[in-house]
Amino acid sequence: MATENMPLLLGKMDVIPPASLAFAAALSTSGSRLPQTIAHRGYKAAFPENSMGAFHGAVTIGAHAIETDLHLSKDGVVVLTHDASLKRCFGIDKKVADCNWSYLSTLRTLREPQQGLPRLSDLLEYLGQPGLEPIWLLLDIKIDDDGDDLLGRTAETIRSVLTARPWKERIVLGAWNENYINLCREHLPGFPIAYIGFSVIYARKFLGQPGVHFNLLQKTLVGPVGRRFIKAAGKAGQSVFVWTVNDEQWMEWSIRSEVDGVITDDPKRFLEVCNRFGGTAGTIPRTRRIRAARLYVGALLMQVVYLVGMVLLWHRFSTVGRTRRVKEGLVAVKA
Repeated sequence: MATENMPLLLGKMDVIPPASLAFAAALSTSGSRLPQTIAHRGYKAAFPENSMGAFHGAVTIGAHAIETDLHLSKDGVVVLTHDASLKRCFGIDKKVADCNWSYLSTLRTLREPQQGLPRLSDLLEYLGQPGLEPIWLLLDIKIDDDGDDLLGRTAETIRSVLTARPWKERIVLGAWNENYINLCREHLPGFPIAYIGFSVIYARKFLGQPGVHFNLLQKTLVGPVGRRFIKAAGKAGQSVFVWTVNDEQWMEWSIRSEVDGVITDDPKRFLEVCNRFGGTAGTIPRTRRIRAARLYVGALLMQVVYLVGMVLLWHRFSTVGRTRRVKEGLVAVKA
């Protein structure tokens, strides 16, 4: 990989203490902080999502991190795909959980250039190569599979792939609720965790909890409530990542807001936005104000929709990941 394409963190990683999330904090520049560039499902804007081509592409253009999704095959292989179904990406009307790896390994994406479905081990082996140690992973642990099974297999996979820099200094586990956060702690103790979600109210539950950080829908942080949350997380030493940011005005908002990482389909564009302003957030122009106002109004309306959705679906959402464990008597049920 060419020197000019290496992530900005190169040279800093060997001084990061184990089990900290310092490697995923915003980058300090002269007089400001820049969010790290996190490639959403790899370089999705240029390659089929969650493919080795997308991961290679993200590394080549200089992304600091890769975000990807975990599912489990019928025979217990951790594979990298966002959907529980193969329909959208591969054109096959089957569920990942109903297929063995021997079959999944033969599939090719509908989108060109056609790519296969990778395993977590494939990505780890790639990133384990010398010279790629600065790049870290943000894993989205999907809730379609049994949490114990998926986290157990994920832990086994991570332990099976050797790397010069420990994986707990390169992997952040993404969990959608408190049950999955607890499962992450059980199966991969010492690994940093990021609560994934779209509710600042629920996210506040984890403010101040050691080892827990935040991966939130960007539009839920727009406005004074979001500003206060970002400030509180920073004060507590917890990182905040935002998803999925593809509009340049929201990229600029993310820089001004000093979040720690921006998850984007187009990491090259976000790096260009950062470079354009020379790392000085204060120089970002406040033009296109009418469009910006519309974007803000739209974001605030979306917050209302998500709030209503959380209220209506709260019980179902909050119990995901606990059902089988409770039935088998593996955890105590709170009164």
